[in-house]
Amino acid sequence: MKIYSHEKQKLHKPKSYFSRGQMRQPQEMPERLTELLKAPETMGLKVTTAKEIGIEPILAVHDFDYVEFLKHGYEEWMALDEEMGEEIQTTIYVPNNNSGLGILAKAAMYQADGSAPIGKHSWTSIYWSAQTALNAADSLLDDEAEQNDIQICLTRPAGHHARKNAAGGFCYLNNAAIIAEHLRQKFKKIAIIDTDMHHGQGIQEIFYDRKDVLYTSVHGSPINFYPVVAGHEHEKGHGEGYGYNINFPMPHGTDEVGFFNYVDKSISNVKLFNPDVIIHVLGFDVYKDDPQAKCNVSTQGFKTLAQKLKALNKPMIVLVEGGYCIEKLDENLQAFLSGLISE
Repeated sequence: MKIYSHEKQKLHKPKSYFSRGQMRQPQEMPERLTELLKAPETMGLKVTTAKEIGIEPILAVHDFDYVEFLKHGYEEWMALDEEMGEEIQTTIYVPNNNSGLGILAKAAMYQADGSAPIGKHSWTSIYWSAQTALNAADSLLDDEAEQNDIQICLTRPAGHHARKNAAGGFCYLNNAAIIAEHLRQKFKKIAIIDTDMHHGQGIQEIFYDRKDVLYTSVHGSPINFYPVVAGHEHEKGHGEGYGYNINFPMPHGTDEVGFFNYVDKSISNVKLFNPDVIIHVLGFDVYKDDPQAKCNVSTQGFKTLAQKLKALNKPMIVLVEGGYCIEKLDENLQAFLSGLISE
């Protein structure tokens, strides 16, 4: 088992978070990564500092103009003559029939909601989050990788809500999609199993018409809950991808037993697909005391989850994404890691 991270992921510090009719306290903060890094240290596990893989795998998934906006938009924002605030943020979302003339129009094209502001150092963290994930993918592309190798990526900001050309849900670059595409250099079939509290509509959208990447997600029902417009059971894929998109929306208030009933169904589909590699989007926001939780998973539950995934006996990359009960991230990650280590 290898664990990857990078200190530059802490540079992104959102100052605004507009959601459900009001401005809220930002939840996707640098302190999350600080707490996550405590877990391997306590357990005596080495964390490898990610090296730079490059921009090419990112551009294999995301539109060039969108990546340019993420990288250079802040400079254009700050160059305006009027006071615009310390980060790019807009309440306008018009992705179509938008010429993109001016930074406000670009923001209206590329920021899908009020939870993905862009500050001075945001691009640096966004980039190194993707690079951290790519390090794990490159490790599996190595011919000497073991058959059941497991890679853990402590990443922020997260990625599964990011679309090909839009940020949202605290996400900017879709790490799961980027590494799935990168892994296709060697592996024919990739399965993405997502157990974050929220549906990863970005992953779904990117692979919706493909059968080489299975996406299965266990998440809170999107009815009046983010991302609200995707994640329903009837969304099964399109064209040759039909049947390769499988959603398990949980009723709000689902208990731990119910959560694992859905997880077991998701795992059954992964077994049937028989992938060469598994990507697990892990969200600690299913934890019972998380401010985003709509279900009740205990700390011990994360150990059980890890054991279930390990039992698939496949090469696996774990992307640690959601989780906003900061004071429990260390303990919950320790539980998950212990499940991977235990026989």
